[in-house]
Amino acid sequence: MNFSMLISYFADFRFILLVLLGSVLGLFIGAIPGLSVTMATALLVSVTYSWSASDAMATIMGLYVVGVFSGALSAILINIPGAPSSVVTAFDGYPLSKRGEANKALKYATFYSFIGSVFGFVALALLSGPISMIALKFHPVDYFLLSFFGLLAVGSLTSKSFSKGLVSAAIGLFIAMIGMDSVMGRPRLTLGIRSLQGGINVVPALVGLFGMTEVILSIAEGKMGAEVSEIKKEKIKISDMLKHFPHSLLYSAIGTFIGALPGAGGPVASFIAYSTAEKIVKNPSQPFGEGAVEGIVASESSNNACIGGAMIPMLTLAVPGDAVTAIILSVFIVHGLQPGPLFIKTQPSLFASVLAGGFLGCIFLLFLGLVIAPRLSKLILVPKRILLPIVTVLCVIGSFACNNRVFDVVLMFLFGLLGYVMKKHDYPTAPMVLAIVLGGMMDSNFRRTVSLLESEEHKLSYLFSSPITVVLFICVVVTLIFSIPQTKKVVSKITKNRQ
Repeated sequence: MNFSMLISYFADFRFILLVLLGSVLGLFIGAIPGLSVTMATALLVSVTYSWSASDAMATIMGLYVVGVFSGALSAILINIPGAPSSVVTAFDGYPLSKRGEANKALKYATFYSFIGSVFGFVALALLSGPISMIALKFHPVDYFLLSFFGLLAVGSLTSKSFSKGLVSAAIGLFIAMIGMDSVMGRPRLTLGIRSLQGGINVVPALVGLFGMTEVILSIAEGKMGAEVSEIKKEKIKISDMLKHFPHSLLYSAIGTFIGALPGAGGPVASFIAYSTAEKIVKNPSQPFGEGAVEGIVASESSNNACIGGAMIPMLTLAVPGDAVTAIILSVFIVHGLQPGPLFIKTQPSLFASVLAGGFLGCIFLLFLGLVIAPRLSKLILVPKRILLPIVTVLCVIGSFACNNRVFDVVLMFLFGLLGYVMKKHDYPTAPMVLAIVLGGMMDSNFRRTVSLLESEEHKLSYLFSSPITVVLFICVVVTLIFSIPQTKKVVSKITKNRQ
């Protein structure tokens, strides 16, 4: 890594302005449900194809970094995640907003998004080779076990009722199966509806389960006033904020590694990091799911660290880690460049521009988050009779924008009704969301694994031939055992007796 090249980009005023432009675009686009970072990056490619590769990367990296963070803004303030990776942030961010502590939630989200992003880019600069080699060794069974491990987080995400969590996850998996069969190539569970052949897009599901559910719930309960009468102006000590720093490094490491796995991405990382936080944090500020800042730290550290992680296989192996890096790969191809094992050595200047754009994006994330976000927090002071129509319009626009179809708007309203029924009967929506996100990956990789095993004589020895598979299998078994309520009771009794 040539640090002089990196510094030269930091000293280039034009380069800095382009990163700032991308960052501002990312802040507003990422915060609006349905207007994804992926969509914005795709549009930028068409604008920047005539630019130099370094200028294009400056704008795109600014948009990418800040866009991933800004999904947390709407998640915290109005309970509508701006992106699937921000779902987990809403679990504790929105309850904090309802208590008048929106500023606190936004500051924690901003700071630890910054930490996670920086961690990911440091890993990109220093550990690209080793991480990409490990990611390359993942087999279909490993992706299935990883998805299953993430799904088993429902045991910790739904502490009130494990059985209700499982029911919710099962419904989510059923929804994820709707669409075209990836192996057989024919419609599955579509009920003859042509619009369902492409499957159910995650955006209408998220917007409906979180945003529209809140609208229906408020109307049903007749709560038309402001969520809170005032926003608390408590000063957050830097020492209080930094005490979560050691844990955030662990969550960032999880995010970086998950990000390097093609197809996994921020939603998987944030759920796994959140379930990890519930296990390692002994005395949270509030119970998880009721306004614990530790939950925000876990979610934002991990999903922002995914950015640097997703760039690693894209630059070193030409294998995109997520949809955005797939689009960034096209930028390189448009400019006649081919990422691969020798890219960092043969194109040091361009690699430096990626890192410089990423690190500058992190700085602008911190600045914009601390300056702009507190002003947005005043949204929660607006009475619901004014806010609910605006939220409904955003829900409709966000659902329509993902595929430009009215059918997705209808789905959004149906998911809103489903979410309302689930809330009324104390069924958690988190496991369902996770299952919808992970279902496709679980299905395709499970069937690939079965197909590979059919040709093997010694199936078990072949299945567990990789150390990665063994480790993931142990994690799944241990998590499953300790998620069962009866097991939890036995463990708690043993712990009390020892004390």
